[in-house]
This record gives sequence, structure tokens and C-alpha cells, in this order.
Amino acid sequence: MEPVRTCVGCRTRAPRSALLRVVSQNDILVSDERAVLPGRGAWVHPTPECKEAALRRRAFGRALRVTTELDTRNFEQNPPRNKG
Repeated sequence: MEPVRTCVGCRTRAPRSALLRVVSQNDILVSDERAVLPGRGAWVHPTPECKEAALRRRAFGRALRVTTELDTRNFEQNPPRNKG
């Protein structure tokens, strides 16, 4: 049985393979497409709607338990690629 995660954008549960893992590295939000980077991760559907909702709600900071402001510019400019 595949692990299930919750999208921080739409708050629905989905299989891990359907979501994109995002981590904070030096207070910069980074897409972890292979899901191998160290540290706490947040999961989001690779759709513009979920990504924008998570950024608007500042859900990444809460999910990653980061107390400082995250730099989301790199994440906003580089749309996640579909896995497959």
C-alpha cells in the first residue's frame, strides 16, 4: 500500500506519488522532485492552483516548521515538472 500525504494547498489526501515534495534549504523553498533531500518536507499537488493556494496561505512555513520568512521566488518562477 502506497503512503498517503496531505497537500498543503488544497488540504486533500493523495498518494505520495501524486504529490511534489518541497523542502527549505537555508530559508529558500526548493522543489524536491526525487523526494530525497534531507529535512522536513511539505507536500503539494503539482498544479498551479494548489501551489498558489499554499503560497497565499503561507502553508509552507507552517508545514516545514520554519520560524523565519521563506524565500519563495525560486519556487514561484520554476513550475514543478510532472513526474513520470
